[in-house]
Amino acid sequence: MAKRRHPHHATLIALREFGLAYPGAHTKSPWPGHLDLAVNDKTFTYLSVDGEPLRISCKLPASSGLALTMPFTEPTAYGLGKSGWVSATFKDSDTPPIELLKLWIDESYRAQAPKKFVKQLPAPTAAPVKKTRTR
Repeated sequence: MAKRRHPHHATLIALREFGLAYPGAHTKSPWPGHLDLAVNDKTFTYLSVDGEPLRISCKLPASSGLALTMPFTEPTAYGLGKSGWVSATFKDSDTPPIELLKLWIDESYRAQAPKKFVKQLPAPTAAPVKKTRTR
């Protein structure tokens, strides 16, 4: 019988491919249970491996405060949260917000990559802001 794919498989692959499209990006596996994204051997996104629930950690110097208001996030362990790193963990039944996670990968890459690589990128795109009605 064929092994069933984890519900987050497609999202994990899409996020990894998105991150690897950045200049100088490569995968890095410093310990079991991770296949992370790095630039110049400096990690910019920690990702879980296939077959496990999606976990992602990114350095978010501009948006960590907002990111930490979401129910699936927490400051990254090992003291990284103090430097703006945010971790998101999703249950098997969750549908991860892929477009938001791509924005986080972009922000994290820009925070970690050498300036010569960042200069090759278009201006960052801002997350859509919901308009609220005022009286």
